[in-house]
Amino acid sequence: MSDQIPHPLSPQDCLVALMIAVAASDENMRTAELVKIESTINNLPIFASYDLDRLRIMSQTVFDLFSVEDGLDALFGLIRDNLPETLNETAYALACDVAAADGTLNDRELRLLEEIRYELDIDRLHAAAIERGARARHLTI
Repeated sequence: MSDQIPHPLSPQDCLVALMIAVAASDENMRTAELVKIESTINNLPIFASYDLDRLRIMSQTVFDLFSVEDGLDALFGLIRDNLPETLNETAYALACDVAAADGTLNDRELRLLEEIRYELDIDRLHAAAIERGARARHLTI
């Protein structure tokens, strides 16, 4: 893993890492997913002070972790250690938005979202509401 990453990760780094993980989960990062991540970082208040250069570092971190056995477990360990619980639902909502950005959800994305729900201890009813909101925001005519 890269030596450039100061530990602990910021809460924003954790949010970005999860968004990247969802986009990369099917080994095919689509333009819509990348645009969604960058737009999210540029527009949401939680990222107001976030250094956009960290996006590249967090991307490389996720790719490095995905290239090793148990890398997903290591990613979730970093998230658990550095993301305040109060941001768990935010993290899940951002992950759902990235997954829905290209208009399709494949099996790998669905499995990763399920794992994120489990790892972040998102209540099933809350998860359903978050998923419904993401679906509503990304519908096309």
